Amino acid sequence: MTPFGERVRRLRRERGLLLKDMAAHLGVSSAYLSALERGERGKPTWTLIQGVIQYFNIIWDEADELARLADLSDPRIKVDTASTNPAATLLANRLAREIRGLSEDDIARILRVLDAAAEKSRKAMPLEPDADTLQASMI
Repeated sequence: MTPFGERVRRLRRERGLLLKDMAAHLGVSSAYLSALERGERGKPTWTLIQGVIQYFNIIWDEADELARLADLSDPRIKVDTASTNPAATLLANRLAREIRGLSEDDIARILRVLDAAAEKSRKAMPLEPDADTLQASMI
């Protein structure tokens, strides 16, 4: 199951909605929607994501989160390590081979390491100057 599929299934079940009714509203087959929920289909299209957001009548942060989850829900990803060091290629290959054997705790630990690296990278990025700073530097 993908993060997007898991969230859609949870939202649908919490609201007591039937898969067939949701599929009809979205203009897709029940089989497709079920496969999407189970992670057996690729990343959903932008149009489908917007349809799901509208179907559940969700807004703002929850809608943004659902779109973010869809972006992270391709069950058959490809990792390009061409411009990285050999250890990154090793990591990608080992993860691809061994992911099914990882426990939930192992996966949670790896995700925490990745979250920390993303946060560190975000903090290292220079902030864009605001209009006042740009104007002052032109004087």
